[in-house]
Amino acid sequence: MTSLSHEALDWLLDSDPAVVWQVERDLLGAEPERWEATRARVATEGFGAAILARQQDDGQWAGGAYFPSKDFAAEGVIARRPDQQPWIATTWALKDLRDLGVNPSALAGTAEKLADNSRWEYDDLPYWGGEVDVCVNALTLATGAWLGADVSAIAAWFAAHRLADGGWNCEAEEGNSVRSSFHSTLNAVSEMLAYERLTGDESVRDARHGGEEYLLERRLMRRLSTGEIVAPWVSDFIAPRRWRYSALAAADHFRQVALLERTPPDPRLAEAVSAVRAARRDDGTWLQGEAHGGAVWVEVDVAPGEPSKWLTLIGTRVLDWWDSSPGA
Repeated sequence: MTSLSHEALDWLLDSDPAVVWQVERDLLGAEPERWEATRARVATEGFGAAILARQQDDGQWAGGAYFPSKDFAAEGVIARRPDQQPWIATTWALKDLRDLGVNPSALAGTAEKLADNSRWEYDDLPYWGGEVDVCVNALTLATGAWLGADVSAIAAWFAAHRLADGGWNCEAEEGNSVRSSFHSTLNAVSEMLAYERLTGDESVRDARHGGEEYLLERRLMRRLSTGEIVAPWVSDFIAPRRWRYSALAAADHFRQVALLERTPPDPRLAEAVSAVRAARRDDGTWLQGEAHGGAVWVEVDVAPGEPSKWLTLIGTRVLDWWDSSPGA
């Protein structure tokens, strides 16, 4: 059982089914029959249904692979911060649906439609072949596995494009960096883990472990060269997480690794877990940080500074896992 109070649990359970099924599974330890029934509602209610309703006949969202097409009419879009990247095109809509827990059966035929109709803005490359950006390829790898597309070529890409220090950087392919990025490395290992869970294919595991070691060597928070905290964003927890790194997102990734591989928590996670614990308020909730701007199909969380149900779910399951693990 969870350490969260009854009041906080009731608050979480009074939510969109995308939140509730994960509360039931991860915090309450409910039987699969219960949380799977709640999860099935995500495609027909609330956040998931709102995004699914915006899919176009060609399988895309907003007429584009990563960005909306230039002639896309933004009807129905929540136009936050027009100066920032929108999150309404195909890749981001599919990531949101996958993270919310939509069953891929609700997207029957989408993999084939994207193969026929969607091309990357970079060099007009075919959608399921990926492109050169590690974060784009990571999202495509996991989403392809989820929808049943052949993404084996992308799976092989990661080992060949790891940097010498162990991780990845979205700037590397353009020759702008030879050092790994916290952001890119977490994005890569998180989606590689999702791919492995979905397919059972362990061919990416060695490369994933290498990227995870890059983060663990830095205690998920610090520069290896100086020992200093890498940047303020490491403790700015946000939901939903699009690409930006945080100690909370990284700790939750390692929780998922431990569950899949049946391993105990790595002691090098301790400082990051302490940062997660320090951010918890007396009522058991976490506050939304400076979340990404940009247009969305639906608001799935609260404004900065308000108690976040998503962050409270994630933060609680990290602490519950850590505190219940022998030797943690």
